[in-house]
Amino acid sequence: MKKIHIIILIVIAVSIAAIMGTVADSSTYATFSVAMANQGDEYHVVGKFVKEKGIEYNPEVDANKCVFYLKDTEQKELKIFYKGAKPQDFEMSEQIVVTGKAENGVFIADKILMKCPSKYNNTNDPSKTVTTSAF
Repeated sequence: MKKIHIIILIVIAVSIAAIMGTVADSSTYATFSVAMANQGDEYHVVGKFVKEKGIEYNPEVDANKCVFYLKDTEQKELKIFYKGAKPQDFEMSEQIVVTGKAENGVFIADKILMKCPSKYNNTNDPSKTVTTSAF
């Protein structure tokens, strides 16, 4: 076998290993029902913060512990334990995506992504209406 054939085989093997590693580490979007049925698997869950139940965050005691409730797209509510500091403007977010695993009736989140309200979306405020004129 020529050197070029060996090099090509090595490149192909490394490429296949990289693709398999990426697929194995990826997680999917799901609801709390799916995450609870498959405990230990990582999922992205989209939901809304339940403001009525508040948020437990005390940086003096543990700056890397944030506990709150989230309601998913199926309206199922679950307690979230986030391993990190409370994100800024958390309470004002329109939508939250938590990434993590369900364990023992709660969701342990490693990451939080927030969709915050846009200051450019207010169509009801007449002072922010843009008018154009044709010449």
